[in-house]
Amino acid sequence: MIFTARSLRWDKTHHSRDLLLTREWLVTNGLGGFASGTISGAITRRYHGLLIAALPAPNGRMVMWNHVSERLRFDDGETISLGAEERAGGQLDLGAADYLHEFRLENGLPIWTYHVRDLVIEKRVLLLHRQNTVHLTYRILRGEKRPALELRPAFSFRHYETAVNEGPAGPYQLTAIDHRYEITAPHTDLPPLRMRAANGEAEFTVSPHAIHQVAYRIEQSRGYAFEGDLWSPGFFHIDLREHDSAALIASTETWDIIDVLSPANALAAESERRAKMLDDAVPEARAGFPAELVFAADDFIITPAGRAEEAARAHAAGDEVRTVIAGYHWFTDWGRDTMISLEGLTLVTGRCLEAGYILRTFAHYVRHGLIPNMFPDGKKGGLYHTVDATLWFFHALSRYLEYTDDQTTLRLLLPTLINIAEYHLRGTRFNIHVDPHDGLLAQGEEGFQLTWMDAKMGDWVVTPRRGKAVEINALWYNALELLARWCGQSGDLGGEEKYSTCAKQTRHSFNERFWFAEGGYLYDVVDCNGESGTADPSCRPNQIFAISLDHPVLEQERWASVMKVAQEKLLTTVGLRSLSPDHPDYKPIYSGDLRSRDGAYHQGTVWAWLIGPFIDAWLKVHPNENKTARHFLTRFPEHLDDDGLGTISEVFDAREPHHAGGCIAQAWSVAEVLRSWLKTA
Repeated sequence: MIFTARSLRWDKTHHSRDLLLTREWLVTNGLGGFASGTISGAITRRYHGLLIAALPAPNGRMVMWNHVSERLRFDDGETISLGAEERAGGQLDLGAADYLHEFRLENGLPIWTYHVRDLVIEKRVLLLHRQNTVHLTYRILRGEKRPALELRPAFSFRHYETAVNEGPAGPYQLTAIDHRYEITAPHTDLPPLRMRAANGEAEFTVSPHAIHQVAYRIEQSRGYAFEGDLWSPGFFHIDLREHDSAALIASTETWDIIDVLSPANALAAESERRAKMLDDAVPEARAGFPAELVFAADDFIITPAGRAEEAARAHAAGDEVRTVIAGYHWFTDWGRDTMISLEGLTLVTGRCLEAGYILRTFAHYVRHGLIPNMFPDGKKGGLYHTVDATLWFFHALSRYLEYTDDQTTLRLLLPTLINIAEYHLRGTRFNIHVDPHDGLLAQGEEGFQLTWMDAKMGDWVVTPRRGKAVEINALWYNALELLARWCGQSGDLGGEEKYSTCAKQTRHSFNERFWFAEGGYLYDVVDCNGESGTADPSCRPNQIFAISLDHPVLEQERWASVMKVAQEKLLTTVGLRSLSPDHPDYKPIYSGDLRSRDGAYHQGTVWAWLIGPFIDAWLKVHPNENKTARHFLTRFPEHLDDDGLGTISEVFDAREPHHAGGCIAQAWSVAEVLRSWLKTA
């Protein structure tokens, strides 16, 4: 059954071929692994491939199947390429431009339809849930003159972050036993890639072939190495005269796992899983644009592969491990992104059980009063250089309790929450500490970027924001108010009084120190770099959180002024600018090499996720004006046809036409747009 569909019709007489190279699709497997590429089949990023497997540490995510060339051979001798074929020297044969009729997403899954002679051929890519297994299927929907299908897979096994000109590019070892094939990279600890055709009558022809200097166009535009080699051991030959469908299966799992589900049964199982997703979501999210985002949200919720000790600990307690991938293609699981995204990814989608798993998973990793900033790919431990992720943890738990009233989880986590607060009050790592004179939370250590504005290249921290940052103190106040209430509910009256008193001091000092009367908005940082009495008047979206959180720290009579400034200087149709255009450091375009991008990342670049807190704050100033608030979101449904199809990008240029940049699929972008869409219904 089709619940959602998004179609992109291709007409070579009206559309630019660039569309085939710039629109990208994504399929994930619930482990952090994925498949992704362009509509044309061309691989333009180092992260593109038909199977990027999530393997146990220390391997992490590995590109195991890069590309496949698809050819139809007819009895009259004509050979037709369906998709892009990579040629030596960076040449690209874009066969899809001639034969592609439509690309569409059905229930979030990609489907291509080709018209070749009198044939109508459908192609699907499916990753099996919680397996490193991909099914590539072809089905003839209409036509009489049946061809042979030749599929030539090509490989360059490497970590997904490794440059395309590094790693073993072949030749690899090929083992064949009874129509089962294993490709192994010698002198590595990688598992073999196991391949077979689902149709037992398929033939494999050993014909080793190297493709030199494949050009990865987006890598070139981003300033990275962009030419690499691929190697192919041969090709599969499938006669379609007797069959309406064919499939190629590739996996790093064992054969007994691979053989459990046929392509048809695997698709049926995934369709059933996706139907349940919509059934579990709140009723307003079961159709149309929000339903598409429910499927997009699923891409980010994972059971992390390779952290076996963590899984064993959780299972012993009758629990499960869950986390959130911050973005595709290159992010891992980040604490800040996870906590900000929790409501939109799991709670409005009816995945409350998994929300609890996520909160308890991160609670286990609290060290010195901090939750991890992120988990590096292929590693078992986290990095802790963040000041706000831990404070967002309180917010995420609060939202979880609103949906579930799970007092058991609150009781389990309360000692951890108190431990966090105490570490902040007396001081913890990275000079994170409460100033006893004013109750404000200060942070900052040379060489570290601790807030969400965390761009860094080498020793250059672009926006250090050391001192007392506005959103950090809004989050700190919110956390104190929540903790005081939870202590009171548990019978800890001493804790309730202590944290309530701390909150009052913080609120008083905040309103005294952060109000920039001349501008009518809030300073971004006070006591900059530890220098008492200094203030940074940069107009940034961070001030929104002083209004948007459950316990707003800013005095209500100042809300309207702050929101007026934010709407005039920061609001766009795709989110909020990270810096006002009247600031001398404002950068309106996010593009170029790494240094150029990092220099603009938080200096004007628009962030989609900020539309969520903006709408929260705007509705506090303009209650019951949901229709106007919904207007702030109207650009996002059409964005699902751009860049990462069916999902929402990480960032956008700060000026029209607001071209997307960064990750093609970002967790907090999807989460906050979905949450806000439902809130403004």
